[in-house]
Amino acid sequence: MKRFASIAMIAAVAPCAALAQVPPQPLAMPAAIEAPRDAHYPGTITLAVDATDLNRHIFRVKEQIPVQGGAMTLLYPKWLPGNHSPTGRVDAVAGLIITANGKRVEWVRDPVDVFAFHVDVPAGAKTLDLEFQFLTSGTGDEGRVVMTPEMLNLQWNAVALYPAGHFTRQIDVAASVTLPKGWQFATALETASTSGDTTTFKTVPFETLVDSPMFAGKYFKRVDLGAIGGAPVRLDIVADAPELLEAKPEYIEAHKNLVTQAAKLFNSHHFDHYDLLLALSDKLGGIGLEHHRSSENGTVPTYFTEWDKNAPARNLLPHEFNHSWNGKFRRPADLWTPNYNVPMRGSLLWVYEGQTQYWGYVLGARAGLVTKEQTLDALAATAATYDYRIGREWKTLADTTNDPVVALRRAIPWVSYQRSEDYYSEGQLVWLDVDTLLRELSGGKKSLDDFAKAFHGIDDGSWVPVTYTFNDVARILNGIQRYDWAKLLRTRLESHGPGAPLDGITRGGYKLVYTDTPTAYFKDVEARGRNTNLSYSLGMVIGREGRLTDVRWGGPAHGAGLSLGAQIIAVNGVAYDADKLKTAIKNAKDSKDPITFLVKYRDNYTTVPIDYHDGLRYPRLERVEGTPDRLSEIFAAK
Repeated sequence: MKRFASIAMIAAVAPCAALAQVPPQPLAMPAAIEAPRDAHYPGTITLAVDATDLNRHIFRVKEQIPVQGGAMTLLYPKWLPGNHSPTGRVDAVAGLIITANGKRVEWVRDPVDVFAFHVDVPAGAKTLDLEFQFLTSGTGDEGRVVMTPEMLNLQWNAVALYPAGHFTRQIDVAASVTLPKGWQFATALETASTSGDTTTFKTVPFETLVDSPMFAGKYFKRVDLGAIGGAPVRLDIVADAPELLEAKPEYIEAHKNLVTQAAKLFNSHHFDHYDLLLALSDKLGGIGLEHHRSSENGTVPTYFTEWDKNAPARNLLPHEFNHSWNGKFRRPADLWTPNYNVPMRGSLLWVYEGQTQYWGYVLGARAGLVTKEQTLDALAATAATYDYRIGREWKTLADTTNDPVVALRRAIPWVSYQRSEDYYSEGQLVWLDVDTLLRELSGGKKSLDDFAKAFHGIDDGSWVPVTYTFNDVARILNGIQRYDWAKLLRTRLESHGPGAPLDGITRGGYKLVYTDTPTAYFKDVEARGRNTNLSYSLGMVIGREGRLTDVRWGGPAHGAGLSLGAQIIAVNGVAYDADKLKTAIKNAKDSKDPITFLVKYRDNYTTVPIDYHDGLRYPRLERVEGTPDRLSEIFAAK
């Protein structure tokens, strides 16, 4: 009995002993990386980039950094301006070797911030010599392609490390690049010297270097577009083939008009020269990225040679050009950071990007890059998108300003429900609301053009960014026309659906309607995307080989259980064809039978009936007679 009692006692005591053990506790975090100070970094960094390894898509880098001994931290740019997110490609950095006085110096990556490299500088060392490669994407599956046999896009933030502890405007860099033989280039940087295929640029702050990317190519053309306040504006074009560089005089004239209309809108400039870098390519990855004295623009190779088909592509240059004023010069206070590793906050992206999206459409129309009719059709497409965006019912426009960080600009499966970076185009609708209301309240005497001059047009000729807050925006608007602008803007930012904010269209003298025939602009967008857009009928977009590239949450296709990746094999027993599907949708208006799809999803085939009978539906704007045509006033050239 004593033996059994002992066992029982042990069993009873064991849980208590376990409870007495100390549970895990967190280890202390490593020391914080030195915060940036507004103090000059001693010496000048030299940065040499070899960009000739086109076949393997590799930039080879040599960098020399002045040092004074002791521990230091080198940073790789993480938070990239214009990306509004921590998307620096530190994963593409390879082969990093650091030496001092000819001897190797080991580096250690920070265990928390993997964009930081800690180095113990040997006593007596005057410089650290770095060598590494930036391994760019060979295919679009790996990321954006920035090197092809015909052209390249060099972004300096991808090929440089910089010392922690200083504002980037306080770090001087002398950069050089070696290009393939015979290539020409364009950048906002100014040349100091040329030796063979190597160009050395004048020393600039690291902030200016990163803000001055390069397009270079075998086939290159520069077009002078005029000047603003004596500062020349140029269009620098690289293309996949030489014939793609040819443009009719009237096409160039429209780009010159863009400069003229921007000067009239803002009545100022904030650059000594400006370069619209334009890549016409289906090999180089597309891009639209703003800078203070330049912009990176990648679009369809037939931009000039098939002008009539490419109206949707011509919003890019007006958008990025106007960012020199809105975004680079006037910048949200919480988005500005002292270096590229301090987190950005995007609460005002609906101004930074939303108003830029608005002015992009306006300037494109005023310049004649697109017609008024094309602009109205584009606006109809935007309005319809957000009128059907069911995600507005749970997620505010204000919260979409976090999406560059939440989604890191990756593709998402249910964009109509999750929402994406809607501060761009829903933001455009907000600013149309503001513009038309200014015009209505003032009897046509005031408009958002006045805001552009009062807000973005200050300090003519200055490059120094001027930051702003929400209250600054409301204050300037109130100075133009008294109204509770703060309340209006808060309502637009924080309200929910259903339906989009279409007051600007209504006040502009139009209404959003749906017809069974797409506009020419809508068809051009479809052709450019190589898809069939049935968003407002069946609630889906069909891409190549009949695969669904988008399904609208709450739409008929969604209700039938379809999702992205499904492949349509047949419709009503007949092999899938886009035109035959449209015919089936038309015929279903006069039938009670569902439209029946044979769908393949992975290895499974299934029959999916969709009970839809409302026919084809495409958005357009319809003029409301008897109301002021304010949209025509807005889009008219000044």
